[in-house]
Amino acid sequence: MLNKIWPFFIIISFIYALLNLKIPELNESIFNSCSQTVEMILSFLGIMCMWNGIMQIIKETTLIDKIKKILRPFMRFLFPKLNIKSKAYEEMTMNIVANLLGLGNAATPLGLKAMQALQEENPDKEKLSDTMIMFLVLNTASIQIIPTTIIAIRSSLGSSNPAKIIIPVWISTIVAASAGILTVKLLSKRKEK
Repeated sequence: MLNKIWPFFIIISFIYALLNLKIPELNESIFNSCSQTVEMILSFLGIMCMWNGIMQIIKETTLIDKIKKILRPFMRFLFPKLNIKSKAYEEMTMNIVANLLGLGNAATPLGLKAMQALQEENPDKEKLSDTMIMFLVLNTASIQIIPTTIIAIRSSLGSSNPAKIIIPVWISTIVAASAGILTVKLLSKRKEK
């Protein structure tokens, strides 16, 4: 779908520039956006490397066991059918921690690994299990304590107070996650009847 939308926008922009004799402005915006993109990627690269390194350290030390223990009551409530000794549980825990830290790009590979592990445990390969659905909802809502990626974007664009969005992010992600969790819980109970 996006591979049709973006070319459409680009073509419309070129046509508009031609009709309004704005070719120099179009050229300038193309080159400016290219340099801004490179600058933004470089600023993200350092942040992503640091957090990916921290997540790898957590995974390879006993800290992951402590995190799993802290999250156990929360995980049992959300995923009652999940075996806490399974590989999927560890992958899901790492993904949830990455999301809490606002590491969307770092959380994605962890979420994919968790979904693969859940699919291996899923008895019906044609349908998502309740655990998989709940995990997908949590990833979509993505409660963030520290919205690292958004703060980095705001900082790279010259915001005077890039962390000002923390409280609105808390409110919006908590409301979204609560609505999603409630919906999944209600629908899974309805399905069992």
